[in-house]
Amino acid sequence: MEKFNDIYQRAVERKGSTQMLQQLLAKPASKRQLVALSDDDWLEEFTRKVFQSGFYWSVINSKWAGFREVFWQFSVEKLLMMPPDMLEQKASDKRIVRNYKKVKTIPENAFMIHEVTQQHGSFSQFIADWPSEDIIGLWAYLKKHGARLGGNTGPYTLRALGKDTFLLSRDVESYLRAHKIIDGGLQTKKSLTAAQAFFNELQQQSGLSMQELSLIIAYSVGDNRVGISQQQ
Repeated sequence: MEKFNDIYQRAVERKGSTQMLQQLLAKPASKRQLVALSDDDWLEEFTRKVFQSGFYWSVINSKWAGFREVFWQFSVEKLLMMPPDMLEQKASDKRIVRNYKKVKTIPENAFMIHEVTQQHGSFSQFIADWPSEDIIGLWAYLKKHGARLGGNTGPYTLRALGKDTFLLSRDVESYLRAHKIIDGGLQTKKSLTAAQAFFNELQQQSGLSMQELSLIIAYSVGDNRVGISQQQ
């Protein structure tokens, strides 16, 4: 298994300089920033990622103002009181992408968020308290208790709102397979456990966040070079 310094130096070489690489990295949100997010914020981002899956993101983003209007700014409280026949009406509204199966996830994920809030005070507190060294456990929770939050949908939502997580992007997956860290299915328990162990090891070596490590690995492989000579 490669050491962190080897991966980091290759990423630096590919990006042209340490400064260039650092400009591409971003830190996750602080625990305080995460806790400040509302339940509605989480429902909105879960819904955005559910709809972006399998669609051009630009199409979903262009209609997002319509989504917010139709679904009451993603108010968890209001959506929990919505009768089933109203959901069918909303699913056919021209202001949104009319996909009933995905629209159904909105009240379902609202219910999940509500249940977590009842137990933990707020959904954001629950997310903020979950240790990143077991981030795959949080992925599994969202997949089991949420609607259409498996695969990369849950993790991409976490990343979007600032929770420290690595992502199994194509470049990261390519690296993990090339270095025999995972084999077989990407989303199997064996592969996810091996990926988590690898990132935990890199974190111990570097002191960096899972997010930064994930980005560094992605920048160390794949078709993402920057044509800038190494600066002294």
